[in-house]
Amino acid sequence: MSIHSIDRRDFLKTWLAALPLVSLDWASLPKGQGTAGQENAYDAVVIGAGLGGLSCAAAFARQNFRVLVLEQHTKAGGYATTFKRPGGFVFDVSLHATTADERDGLHNLIPGFPEIKEVEFVSTPHLYRIIYPDFELNVPSRDLPGYIRLLTEKFPEEREGIAGLFEDMTGLTSDLSRYSQAGGKVDMSRFPTEFPYLLKCFNSTWGTLVDGRIKNPKLKAVVSGLWGYYGLPPSKLACIYYALPTIGYLQAGGWYPRGRSQALSDALVKFIAGHGGQVLTGRKVDQILVQDHAAQGVRTSDGKEYRARVVVSNANAYDTVHAMAAGEAEYLKDYLSRMDKFTASLSTFNVFLGLKKDLVRETGLKDYEVFYETGYDIEAGYQAALEGKVEGGFGLTLYDNIYPGYSPAGKNTLTLITLQGYEPWQRFETDYHQGRKEAYRAEKNRMADILIEKAEKTLLPGLRRAIEVKEIGTPLTNVRYTLNHRGAIYGWDQTLDNSEPRRLPYHTPIKNLWLAGAWTRPGGGYSAVLGSGLQCFGEIMKGW
Repeated sequence: MSIHSIDRRDFLKTWLAALPLVSLDWASLPKGQGTAGQENAYDAVVIGAGLGGLSCAAAFARQNFRVLVLEQHTKAGGYATTFKRPGGFVFDVSLHATTADERDGLHNLIPGFPEIKEVEFVSTPHLYRIIYPDFELNVPSRDLPGYIRLLTEKFPEEREGIAGLFEDMTGLTSDLSRYSQAGGKVDMSRFPTEFPYLLKCFNSTWGTLVDGRIKNPKLKAVVSGLWGYYGLPPSKLACIYYALPTIGYLQAGGWYPRGRSQALSDALVKFIAGHGGQVLTGRKVDQILVQDHAAQGVRTSDGKEYRARVVVSNANAYDTVHAMAAGEAEYLKDYLSRMDKFTASLSTFNVFLGLKKDLVRETGLKDYEVFYETGYDIEAGYQAALEGKVEGGFGLTLYDNIYPGYSPAGKNTLTLITLQGYEPWQRFETDYHQGRKEAYRAEKNRMADILIEKAEKTLLPGLRRAIEVKEIGTPLTNVRYTLNHRGAIYGWDQTLDNSEPRRLPYHTPIKNLWLAGAWTRPGGGYSAVLGSGLQCFGEIMKGW
């Protein structure tokens, strides 16, 4: 697809949709009539209380529209939740670090909602530490020049390529900002010269961009070291999905909310309730009610029906149209045909550990996030993840190094993680959902023991003896608690075929049925799905 084959305004809209955060002019948007109305009748029903669904619902509530969120789990948040275990341990389901906006010198801003002030974000001490077989890097937080110096000192022969690669990344951000500020009034004949980085990255993978700048294969792996945050190797990952969030992460740093990710979800739920909306948990939506190819509301598993002007699904897109709107299969055949070409992202294998002693302090580890790699071949690492192998690298998050008091006094909370495909767990699927889990438990314990042993040998001597609490999460665990298709953590894979401007849009062919979250624009990640909910709301408001 060439730049000239896209209408100028469409090009602007789709590229701006790729940005992880959006800013709404609230004063210009319609206002609702408040909470009065027929019982079980709403302006909007939102299926799913992940961050995308909550941010969309909060926007409706903020504008005085009557909104209802229905969540099948017992708590709101999706992947942005926590769980408690004996000994005083509270584990974060997924969050390691995210971005945070600043207000009056404090990082306490949930994008789009300046009224929410109770969530405080803490900066990570370093961005991350990555360990390779023959060297390691401790990447500084909010110090892009310092990171570039580290790379140049290690790979002096690649000085020019390193500078060029980060020029591409910062240039892409600058081009997008200037294009947005121009309001679409751009001479497209001058586009290649005025927006060169945007043009360069528009239809490229991250691997293509790196190959054009870097020759050393080790360095290629190092500058792609955060590939696990996006779920695809450089050869498959759309350039914008690595370049934009990564350069923002390097420049603005990593942040973590006091109260864990649950604090974000709880703040949005409180905001919704405070503005007249409702969030109901333990309410699974089985069917989207459709008449004349237009959504009219939803029916839950207990038979209750809720009517609405619009239905926004924050549930996974696959089940939204294949299961909840199954009666529309013939009408949706072209839409389903396109969707069925997409692949779901990788899932995760997590080992949540509560330690009965402060082993982190005893061993002197100051890091917060550590990636341990056994080699430089990311393509091989991706293949190993698909096959469910855990003998390679792993990630380790040491939560007690983010702020004092994270764990009970004298104890530690940490997580071991690897990306994981769904296929290796399909053989357990039927038995798992029927409560027959003996073989499943044996396999997940075998894999967890491998990771614990590796972490003990490489970073935390004495780890096994210090364990007080151990919980293991697999792709099937992700399915159980989020109902995400194949336990995916990033929605659809963020390939070129499913990136902007081709990313699955917010609207569906069924009138009044919309999507918000990782399965639509802009993609996966905390900041992205928060922005997705807001942008979905903004698109709905254009029609209202």
